[in-house]
Amino acid sequence: MARVKGAMATRKRRKKVLKLAKGYFGSKSRHFKMAKQAVNKSGNYAYIGRKQKKRDFRRLWITRISAACKANGMNYSTFMNGLKKAGITLNRKMLSEIAIADPAAFTSLVEQAKAAK
Repeated sequence: MARVKGAMATRKRRKKVLKLAKGYFGSKSRHFKMAKQAVNKSGNYAYIGRKQKKRDFRRLWITRISAACKANGMNYSTFMNGLKKAGITLNRKMLSEIAIADPAAFTSLVEQAKAAK
């Protein structure tokens, strides 16, 4: 049986990694060994960042809702509890958008939450 060399597969794999490392500083964009390490590390950072982005946005929405609640004389936790008891199922993203775009509508939501309390 003939011996198979892996030249094509090796070149394809290395080109793929070097393409991903394009734009990296210094040897990290030119040498395969360093590029592979940099691509793996940046992949880990990207994975972690996708999770952190969700956390950061949720924190932002809660901060906005809390500020709008305080302007209407209520705190965040009692507002959310009142909404739940009133049967209003709006997510935090939509509540923060309402608080920014339409303060009058948000005030009516606060009134409904107070009534359900």
